[in-house]
Amino acid sequence: MNHSTARVVLVTGCSTGIGRALALELHGRGERVFATARNPAALSELASAGIATLALDVNDPASIEAAVGQVIAAEGRIDVLINNAGVNTFGPLMELPLVSLRTMLDTNVLGLAAVTQAAFPHMADRKSGLVINVGSVVGLLPTPYAGSYCASKSAVHMLSEVLRMELAPFGIRVVVVQPGGVKSSIAVNGSRDLERYAQPSSRYHKAYDGIVKRANASQDKPMLAEDFARELITQAFVADPPRIIRLGTGSDVLPKLAELPGEERDKLMHSLYGLDKLGG
Repeated sequence: MNHSTARVVLVTGCSTGIGRALALELHGRGERVFATARNPAALSELASAGIATLALDVNDPASIEAAVGQVIAAEGRIDVLINNAGVNTFGPLMELPLVSLRTMLDTNVLGLAAVTQAAFPHMADRKSGLVINVGSVVGLLPTPYAGSYCASKSAVHMLSEVLRMELAPFGIRVVVVQPGGVKSSIAVNGSRDLERYAQPSSRYHKAYDGIVKRANASQDKPMLAEDFARELITQAFVADPPRIIRLGTGSDVLPKLAELPGEERDKLMHSLYGLDKLGG
């Protein structure tokens, strides 16, 4: 693929995991990829591979404007936006610090909306574009101790469905990705400070093992990020991409669990994650 026919792709959250793998896969296919992260130093390996890297903090409007402006200045357009940046925090909702909840919703939902708003005029002017939003299968299936993450990804799914309708008149397509387990550092990062729930002062201390189990669930035999990136790009970069792409460990089974009667699903989750040890 020569430079003139390569797609210009802006990817958020490229320091590790899925974002990093997407940047490498796109670069390997000859696309013109701009890999971004809040801390550009974390992108040094990608830069060494010849990938254009930029600082982009999805929670900072000035940072978003600057990054999008740099892409437009360099290439004159954005063909594809991949909203991948996200954070996670585990713990029971009633004891989760509200600042953690606020940060997650700001990053996973409002940050996604902000970057999309910044890219939109450039796609709309050309009557062409593709927006890929990374949600999660747990945006479909509520799981204990991940309520804030489940809610944020459910919001991503709903925003994507509405965006698909609202952007279609401008020739812009929207794909929502609902990953299952994919090898990444999000579980490790989200597991920080879990020890507070092991203390007797936590009403959930008897379920501490279940909290830890849930925090690490996505990394139980996960799909390799490289395989995920390859399959995602293969499915999404076609003339008529699917509305929803599900990949990763459990991405076929977990949506089916979400369709169980509520009482059955609750009973299963109680048993899986130690909620049955509480109370009494």
